[in-house]
Amino acid sequence: MGKQVRVRFAPSPTGYLHVGSLRTALYNYLFAKHHGGKFVLRIEDTDQTRKVEGAVENLIETLKWAGVIYDEGPDRDGSFGPYIQSQRLELYHKYAKQIISSGKAYYCFCSSERLDEVRKKQVALKQSPSYDRHCRNLSLAEAEQRIAAGERYVIRIKVPLDGEMTFEDVIRGKVTIAHKIIDDQVLIKSDGFPTYHLAVVVDDHLMGITHIIRGEEWLSSVPKHILLCQYFGWEVPVYVHLPLLLNPDKSKLSKRQGDVAVEDYRAKGYLKEAIVNFIAFLGWNPGDEREVFFMDQLIREFSLERVSKSGAVFNVEKLNWLNQQHIKIKSNEELAQLIKPHLQKKGWAGIEEQYLLKVIGLMKERLIFPQDLADNSGYFFQDPESFDEAGFKKNWEQESCERLKLFADRLKMLQEYSHASIEAALRKLSEELIIKPSKIIHPVRLALSGRTIGPGLFEMMELLGKETVIRRLLYAVKKFRTK
Repeated sequence: MGKQVRVRFAPSPTGYLHVGSLRTALYNYLFAKHHGGKFVLRIEDTDQTRKVEGAVENLIETLKWAGVIYDEGPDRDGSFGPYIQSQRLELYHKYAKQIISSGKAYYCFCSSERLDEVRKKQVALKQSPSYDRHCRNLSLAEAEQRIAAGERYVIRIKVPLDGEMTFEDVIRGKVTIAHKIIDDQVLIKSDGFPTYHLAVVVDDHLMGITHIIRGEEWLSSVPKHILLCQYFGWEVPVYVHLPLLLNPDKSKLSKRQGDVAVEDYRAKGYLKEAIVNFIAFLGWNPGDEREVFFMDQLIREFSLERVSKSGAVFNVEKLNWLNQQHIKIKSNEELAQLIKPHLQKKGWAGIEEQYLLKVIGLMKERLIFPQDLADNSGYFFQDPESFDEAGFKKNWEQESCERLKLFADRLKMLQEYSHASIEAALRKLSEELIIKPSKIIHPVRLALSGRTIGPGLFEMMELLGKETVIRRLLYAVKKFRTK
């Protein structure tokens, strides 16, 4: 690569950030950073009817949260701005007039009613709907007279009527598309705003974009964009079209089958490291068995050559697994900062820091989300208010109350209160009663936590403390003696 790599992420401000859009942004970012280049954020808001208030701010905040930091953008000038298309309208009109004067584009005065009729006839004849080039041969003088008379118009590109366009895509290889199936695309709409096709080509050229990395759905637009580059005499950038994201049933990823917004996954407690790791692997892999990656590793190893042609399945189970792995990697102190807000929502404020860190150390291996500690392990912070009914029926016997009372008495007598001494006391009691240790272990766990599963029982008992453990055991004896 002879000149500095410059790539861009160019979303429309239509609401949330789709996970597929985050993948596009991430791949652009990784490619730029891997090659010491620049990553540009450009807001493509020329379709004002779809613009959502606050979407730009949300988009910027979500990208920054994910660690996909752009070098240039609406709030980060890099001397190629403005980076919002609605602020660049004069530029698009300048180049539209230039291409009109060169004879490579034309004014079109067809009404929406006429265009609808043309489409209906084409559909009836089982033809692909497209513009019939009715205004293509109007003279420039006649067109200017009609404009002066106040007629509404659009500007369309003149696509060659025969031949074909062949181009190279880094992922797809050589692609050939016949000119006859390419529409005379609108470049300037009747409201004066450019279409995507003109704006993107002008902006990519003026901003020095060297590689266009975007979704597969834009592949069919490449011939129009290359024609515009040729008509303007501009260098054609390198094209890279990413594979589709798919639902598990191999249909295109859509909200009908689950969440598709990055914001939704963030709200559910997924770590940014896990989301970035997961999304990076939707179409790319490092070529070996490694699966857990951080951003700096992704930057170091990312290459377009390892991006697949085939669609990538969005597997939530894999995302959950990655979230769990990244939680395990975090220090207890880091997790504490993520967990505290969830504890506070439950009303458990003022928890001693060292105690919380010990709880996290005991529970970390079992967490998938930070909120799991508050949702599933509240017994570390308050006495259980309910008891697993199925667990009670399965594990509580007629003799369980007496066994728990005896065990509580043994715990009172312990000089040293540790998980080792607690375990020794329980096993000694089971030997004396000539029963399996599990006959005591399961009722004890149920009495202390209200649950039948959890961390190591003896470690949990040590952490809860002698006084709390004995109190809960005796409460359970009293509560269940009548059952």
